[in-house]
Amino acid sequence: MSWSLCSLDELGSVSRGRSRHRPRDASHLYGGPYPFVQTADVKAANLYLTEYEQTYSEVGLEQSRLWPPGTLCITIAANIAETAILGIEACFPDSIIGFIANADRADTLFVKYMFDAALKMQYRAYTQGAAQDNLSQAKLLALKFSVPDVAEQRRIADVLSAYDDLIENNRRRMALLEAAARQLYREWFVRLRFPGHEHTRIIDGAPEGWEHKPLASLCENETGIQTGPFGSQLHQSDYAEDGIPVIMPRDLVNFTISLDSVARIPEQIAERLDRYRLMIGDTVYGRRGDMGRRAFIGPRQSGYICGTGCLRIRPNPERINPRYLFDALGSPETAGTIASRAKGATMPNLNSTVLKTVPVLVPPRRMQQHYVEQIEPLTAMCELLAELNQRLRTARDLLLPRLMSGEIAV
Repeated sequence: MSWSLCSLDELGSVSRGRSRHRPRDASHLYGGPYPFVQTADVKAANLYLTEYEQTYSEVGLEQSRLWPPGTLCITIAANIAETAILGIEACFPDSIIGFIANADRADTLFVKYMFDAALKMQYRAYTQGAAQDNLSQAKLLALKFSVPDVAEQRRIADVLSAYDDLIENNRRRMALLEAAARQLYREWFVRLRFPGHEHTRIIDGAPEGWEHKPLASLCENETGIQTGPFGSQLHQSDYAEDGIPVIMPRDLVNFTISLDSVARIPEQIAERLDRYRLMIGDTVYGRRGDMGRRAFIGPRQSGYICGTGCLRIRPNPERINPRYLFDALGSPETAGTIASRAKGATMPNLNSTVLKTVPVLVPPRRMQQHYVEQIEPLTAMCELLAELNQRLRTARDLLLPRLMSGEIAV
């Protein structure tokens, strides 16, 4: 099959997102029924975008527009050339461009994979050098790329999407398992319907024998709560294509660590930053922006580096069960306290001093252990599915450039 050079607008319609009201943060624009997708939502999506942080009101919709499901969202600011396909109707701002394929010329999935395979890096190289990287619509349309006819595009997309469908199914299973574990925590330790609650007295809002203790008292004495390395310790030039993952807040997705776009450093630099290594039983916690992002460190993540925008919490297992503590940090009471204490002029920001005094509900050790035994099968299955997804991504990414270049025919 022959491939031909095309620009994006030769394959479908291209239009920039719309958010005309000034100021953009006016409160009356938000809180309604209309999904408002932003660049961070596009980056966080796997293939289809269905989750979002913000919504528009009727007034917000009037100064924007709704794009239909199937629109390819392409970021042109902040995270350059990240893509995701809308699985819902949604609005988005002018930092995102919407592409709607002409069914006779292009397959949307193929175009999305073309960005993943090559165009993302080409566009990023194209925008470097300015004070702030930015991809205009004109720049987006100036680049031509090679594509086959639409029938072959669909065959290629079908091969690659089979991997992504499996990844998404596994992700949904993981979300259900994690939700079941959180529900058990709420039942036992928030609603206080733990085994034997019928025969336990409640004193000052807590079951007899349970205590509220400051987080610092439950952690290792010297290294219990520690922020990631400062910028002077870890430079942009230290990062490499391969090596030890450095965990940033953006990598904390659905209470696990996502390696999809994780930064890495060589082992010799990781050795220099050994005090920031994560160990089994640690909790890594995002300290900037969206409070509550966290992940529990198991055998697969042991040895990763806690990044600049995160905190590492290392419990003393003689004082508290590490897995119980991880879930306790997400309880409404504790999470609310952390969020209320986060400081920052432009966004919430945590430090180790703030976290040290956060009170944590501590039940007897046998109750903690009983709880962990109940959720261990759920967490073990999540680990297995996460490992499977990583293998699926690796296999897909090996195929991706070869299929998108025509090296492998389908």
